[in-house]
This record gives sequence, structure tokens and C-alpha cells, in this order.
Amino acid sequence: MQSALLEQVKSYLMALQDRICAGLEQADGKATFVEDSWQRAEGGGGRTRVIQNGNVIEQGGVNYSHVFGASMPASATAHRPELAGRSFHACGVSLVIHPHNPHIPTSHANVRFFIAEKQGEEPIWWFGGGFDLTPFYPFFDDVQHWHKVAHDLCAPFGDNVYSKYKTWCDDYFFIKHRDETRGVGGLFFDDLNELGFEQSFAFMQAVGDGFLDAYLPIIKRRKNTPFTEQQRDFQLYRRGRYVEFNLVWDRGTLFGLQTGGRTESILMSMPPLARWQYNYTPPANSKEASLYQYYLRPQEWLDTSEEQLIAREWQL
Repeated sequence: MQSALLEQVKSYLMALQDRICAGLEQADGKATFVEDSWQRAEGGGGRTRVIQNGNVIEQGGVNYSHVFGASMPASATAHRPELAGRSFHACGVSLVIHPHNPHIPTSHANVRFFIAEKQGEEPIWWFGGGFDLTPFYPFFDDVQHWHKVAHDLCAPFGDNVYSKYKTWCDDYFFIKHRDETRGVGGLFFDDLNELGFEQSFAFMQAVGDGFLDAYLPIIKRRKNTPFTEQQRDFQLYRRGRYVEFNLVWDRGTLFGLQTGGRTESILMSMPPLARWQYNYTPPANSKEASLYQYYLRPQEWLDTSEEQLIAREWQL
């Protein structure tokens, strides 16, 4: 039975990768994804798809992977001791898109399924995933749209689902050593199995299917917005925060590296260009300052107007 469930999830994930790549190619209008298939010596493999130097997308990747093995890595058993001594399968789609225009946010999404088995015992399984948005020059309407899509896809699964997973996203993508959120959040969920397989799988599919609904309208609105070299420079500086989070805090990066995943595919999430500047402080009353003042902290985006946000007069 477990094999049949796994194949059902894998079939959805591979089709999802196809749909997301097609949608992003159409939005870009120039570049196409190049596929790099790979195999893992310990078991499994994947399809890494990368897009570069497009009209909209400077670099991005949409990866599918299915890896398996006889035992769990140390990072997983430290987090979940009950997984020790079990074989495992892990499959998922993970993507990161880094647009060239600073007015289009970086976006990330992933959906995944995990199952660990041991002879004579019930399998341990769960779904996880989510999507989040990292703007550099945020537009309030874009942020509200992103969260409206997240809210609406959660609604059929319960009144408090959006609030729960929105808060989890704010907490997970918090850059502790910078005391700021990575962006404006979205959804994050993990260890989901309490709904039973069919409903848990349905929720994961709702999140996966919702990504393009959330992101493509933002690309369409902002792709022709003019920008300056100074704004581009700030975008590269803020991309440095993205690198810091992925290398210091992200559990998925650590799991991939410790399970012997393909390093090039795991680090596909890195931006093509980024920079660091010592002790940077944005100029007072600038657009750069407004990112720090109003957006890099958890907010109830659907219950707040732009005027209310600004009226709070957060201090740097």
C-alpha cells in the first residue's frame, strides 16, 4: 500500500514541475528551462530544471527529486528520534526564482512527502511545504494578493489553517542573527498527517497548485517597471540575506546535503549575484528604509491597510 501511495504522490509532483516550468516560461517570454537529470548512488535521483538570463528571470530553478535509503541522516534523527533505524523515501518539488528587476520579488516554494518504514511497525509519514515571498521594493497590493491566495487555498481545510501556517512561515523564515524576517512570508507547514492521507495530500496539492496563482500576477504587474542601478545594487545587497538564511538556518538545505543529494541541485536556490556591505543603513525616508520599517516583521496583511501599516511608524 505504501508503494502505491508513494507513486501517487510522485506522479503529482512531476506533473506539478511541468506546469510550473511552463507557466514561468510563458511569463518570461524568452528563456526556457534546461533539464539536468541526475542519479543518487545511495538511491533515487531527480530532475533539476534551471532557467537563466530571461526577459524577467535572471536565474531560477524548479527541481523534482525522489531520494531513498536504508537509514536516516543525523540531522533528521536528532529532530525526530523515532526515525532511527528506519529506511526512508523523500520526494518533492522545490523552486526558487530570482528575477532581474528589483521590483519583482524573489519567490520560493516547495511541497514534499516523506515516509519512513521499519519491518513490523507502522510507517511514519507526513507532508510538508509552503511558499514565501521576498520583495526588495515591496508593493502593498502585491503582498496582500500573495496572502489572499494563501488564505483562500487554506479555507476549505479549516478556519484556522491559514493563520496557523502563516505564523509558522513567519517564524521559520526569521533570520535570527539579523532580527528580521526574510521577506513577507506566506505559508509553511510540516509533519502534516493528522488529516489522514487523502486530505493531507489534498492540502499539499492546493499549496503546490496555488504558487502560480500567487506569483504570476505579480510578475505581470511589475516586469516593465523601470529601475535604477542604485535599486539594482540594493537588490543584490538584500539577496545576501537570502544566502545567509539558506546556508545557516534552512533545514531542507542541511537534509539534502546530509543525505548525499546532488549539491548543484540543492544550492540551486542561491542567487546568481549577491553582495555584502559592512554595517549598511538605508537612508532615512527612502524606499529602502521602508522595506525595513514596514515589511521585514510579521504582519496581519489581510487585516491591515497600507495607511495603517505606515501609520505605525516603526523605528529602524
